[in-house]
Amino acid sequence: MCCCECDLSHWCDCQDQDEAFNSWLRTILPKGSLQSPVLQAIIDHIEISMIPALVLLPLLLRIAALHFVLGVTVLTALPVLVLWYYYATHQKKRRTLFFLTLALYSLGYMYYLFIKEILPRGDVSHFHLCAVTTGMILTIISLFNTKRGPGFVTPDLYDKHKNEQVEVNGDATTQKTKNSKRGKWIRCPVCKIMRPPRAGHCRTCGACVQRLDHHCIWINSCVGQANHRSFLFTLGLFLVTSVYGMSLVLSSICREQYILTAVFYCPGVYSNFSTALCFTCVWYSGIITAGLLYLMVVQILNISFNVTEREAQMALRSGTGHWRLCGLVLVTGEHSHGFTHNWLQFLTMTHSSSQSTHTVLV
Repeated sequence: MCCCECDLSHWCDCQDQDEAFNSWLRTILPKGSLQSPVLQAIIDHIEISMIPALVLLPLLLRIAALHFVLGVTVLTALPVLVLWYYYATHQKKRRTLFFLTLALYSLGYMYYLFIKEILPRGDVSHFHLCAVTTGMILTIISLFNTKRGPGFVTPDLYDKHKNEQVEVNGDATTQKTKNSKRGKWIRCPVCKIMRPPRAGHCRTCGACVQRLDHHCIWINSCVGQANHRSFLFTLGLFLVTSVYGMSLVLSSICREQYILTAVFYCPGVYSNFSTALCFTCVWYSGIITAGLLYLMVVQILNISFNVTEREAQMALRSGTGHWRLCGLVLVTGEHSHGFTHNWLQFLTMTHSSSQSTHTVLV
């Protein structure tokens, strides 16, 4: 099993092993057994790198629940390992299902422990259970809605743009004014197709995306003009559900402590393995929530100044932008028209729907 990037030997290649694993998996499945296109898509894109996330996560969390020192060690090592794997795959510029698998499996495993360990204690009412379940279901639905596609640029998009620019009265002044307001279309040096202003080429997806913000490893897809609002909504749903679920767990296992203080001080929590496991999972969820909260804040600030993550990175390299709000956002000033106008533009922006071969279910 290979999940690293090897530069010294040509015999170790993660992508080749994933493709070999996919071929072997399809050969052992009987023909006609996969009637669902969703299940078929999952099998076609399954990776051997998904196995560590499915096997090691429950094992590491249970080891961390044995003792406080083990908990600190494991919960410190987990983010380091995830970051290492991110940089290993990021250098190859290839798509991977590892992070999406880890996110979905973490969400499902936390819910499973909530039902198995917390619900029998009798401290959670049916309303609380319904609220957590609804939040989890809505998060997954919103995630799959985000996965429908970021709005890829297709060759016929430029033809539609030219047809829209044709004026019935042939007014050249009006034509020139419209072109100056909408920006200039340029040819992508990689795709060799014309792309609209603020579009960018994603080397991981191998396609140009309308109003490209960034490629998100956690959803294994780009965030662009078509799914940016859904992406932000998914983040919000997850954060609310996660914080609400952690508060219910802490109020159940640390009844004599306030919720905010119980995160750092919960006497006797390691005297029982069940409570220790729940407490460890709260910390694990807290680490993920803190990271996504930072991402949410950055996204909100970028929208407020009408700048995408791609544009911020380009401005940082060229030295044309300036930092605001203690370095949380890099402002370019190129597209910003005020806080209210920027948010209205974000909430009402539309994308040119065209058939694309890049959209996948996973």
